[in-house]
Amino acid sequence: MASVISVDDVGISFKRNRQRQRSFKDLFADRQRRAAPDEFWALRHVSFEVAQGEAIGVVGRNGQGKSTLLKLVAEVMLPDEGTVAVRRGVAPLIEITGGFVDDLSVRENVYLSAGLHGKTRDEIDAEFDDIIAFAEIKDFVNTPYKHLSSGMKVRAAFAVVSRMDEPILLVDEVLAVGDRGFRTKCYARIEEMLDEGRTLFFVSHNDRDLQRFCTRGLYLDKGLLQFDGPIEETFERYSADYA
Repeated sequence: MASVISVDDVGISFKRNRQRQRSFKDLFADRQRRAAPDEFWALRHVSFEVAQGEAIGVVGRNGQGKSTLLKLVAEVMLPDEGTVAVRRGVAPLIEITGGFVDDLSVRENVYLSAGLHGKTRDEIDAEFDDIIAFAEIKDFVNTPYKHLSSGMKVRAAFAVVSRMDEPILLVDEVLAVGDRGFRTKCYARIEEMLDEGRTLFFVSHNDRDLQRFCTRGLYLDKGLLQFDGPIEETFERYSADYA
């Protein structure tokens, strides 16, 4: 089966000291010459392929590049080394905002976000009430997004993202912000999407959630892909390193 995501020898670095500015000359230097003492590699030499319909859990301690990897796949970040090729559309829920604009109302954000992912206004009109009902925010549709609680922001973002027709779903740990009842609804919807043949990238520190949805695991540590295999073996490897 052809890959829908190809990650080939990818690396990305960040500055520890945000005040340091890269010079114009640095932009044209090779990667080794540009490296500086205050830079660190969040990811390096990461390679893997993903087939349509796979459900992949990304495992590792905090600060080991899990969310960065999802942002590379979502193409909201670009690697400093290697390539990321995503051959199908992506529905990302990788930050608490879900890509929503703080100063726009919930209603405006629903139309903007869904429209950017190819839905027509008529299609959004037909789904709008269901989206708001799923998110349980009927009384806040005209409220600026920035005034919602963290839980309501997650509910609104997931309700829109889960309605998108994109075949690849990226979910970061934002669902941990929602209450238990809403998480149950989200998980049921994720299972429906998997049954439809969607591809799932899921980051969570909840082992049970990862094992519930995912059959394959990627274990990241020290910026490197330490293991790529069945999700149970991934947890075994992770647990052995940090028992």
